[in-house]
Amino acid sequence: MTNWIDLVNFAVAVGGLIIVLMGFILALITPYMEKWSRRFFLVFFALLTAYVSSDLVSQISLALLGADYRMLSRITIFSESLFSSVLIPLLTLYLLHCTGEDGKKNPVFYTAGGLWLVYLGLLVVTQFTTFIYYVTEDNLYRRGTWYPVLLIPTVLLMLLNLVAMVHRRSQLSGKQRVAFGVYLLLPLVCMIIQMFSYGLLLIVIGTSASALFLFVFILIDQMEQYVRTHEELTLQRANVAVLQMRPHFIYNTMTSIYYLCSQDPKKAQQVILDFNSYLRKNFTAIAKAGTIPFTEELEHTRAYLAVEQVRFEGKLFVEFDTPHTNFRLPPLTLQPIVENAVKHGVDPELEPLYISIHTRETADGSEIIVEDNGLGMEDNGIGASIGSRSDHPTAGTHTALANIRERLELICKGTLEITSRDDGGTMVTISVPGIV
Repeated sequence: MTNWIDLVNFAVAVGGLIIVLMGFILALITPYMEKWSRRFFLVFFALLTAYVSSDLVSQISLALLGADYRMLSRITIFSESLFSSVLIPLLTLYLLHCTGEDGKKNPVFYTAGGLWLVYLGLLVVTQFTTFIYYVTEDNLYRRGTWYPVLLIPTVLLMLLNLVAMVHRRSQLSGKQRVAFGVYLLLPLVCMIIQMFSYGLLLIVIGTSASALFLFVFILIDQMEQYVRTHEELTLQRANVAVLQMRPHFIYNTMTSIYYLCSQDPKKAQQVILDFNSYLRKNFTAIAKAGTIPFTEELEHTRAYLAVEQVRFEGKLFVEFDTPHTNFRLPPLTLQPIVENAVKHGVDPELEPLYISIHTRETADGSEIIVEDNGLGMEDNGIGASIGSRSDHPTAGTHTALANIRERLELICKGTLEITSRDDGGTMVTISVPGIV
């Protein structure tokens, strides 16, 4: 007949089984876990499932079945003892993996393996003696006089892992340290309590709960690492885009100077001096991955337009209305947009191109508005070229605008909006949050 302790132990075993099965399913379906860690946790939770299932069957056999099932009790008790012990050196291997060490060549792993072999030897001997534990002819479980001896290698294994973790704490992330610490300490405490007491099976629920805790914290840590890596890769792509646009600007400027050399050598000399001064003052700022003061970007744009206005004298007019300049933005944000307007808007056969650049302070931050009187835009879903015409290839333009939009969003959570003006032409609005 079952008593309240048996009922509690049944509930603990069932709860532990639910926990480890949930962990196994999560390890199987989560998309963010690295391959090695996924394989580890699948094996880890499979062993845990075998351990808790063996414990549950042994409880049923001992509490509900008669003497005819004595052999089943012996097999399941042996199985749960074996499966639970394998978890500890397996954890040693994973700890070494997290610190970048080769477990197969590490003395810590060999020590853990040696302690586990001692435990296995004691467990095998136990099957032929009554000194540690035994199952009576009436199918009752009894501890022997030397029962604590069986748990000594296991406790030493847990302590070995704890010392190894503390020694390597600088090589682990904060969440990894917490995860390993909880998994090592909680079952260890339960094991020590159970070593000197008999009744409630604390070790089952302690191991199951701490295993799920270990998995969840490792998963969260790897998800955060995935997000960080993704952001770094995105930032690297944005930086590459900056490097791609910078030679493009230099090339266009030098081309403009080339034309000036034949049209007006003195103006060409002045433009060369201005351009040289601009490069010395701003090249470092342009290469920055973060933000720069708007005044630097504005000077960049003015320098470019000064060169182009000399080249397209009488065909390009610019109005600056920028009373608000006290904000920051990613480098090469405004200049490529203005360059695009000139590239697709100036045509000797058409009316002059008028470009206006305005800034204003808003409730959410700052805005830059660039308008031109070109023929309008073509929207392909990414954001069309400012002032583009249907007979111009715009693939490069769309890439440049997409790069600007991506850098704005990534670096300062800004936005870029492109719309057609009612009276013809295009308007580009750049919004930058107040704190950048």
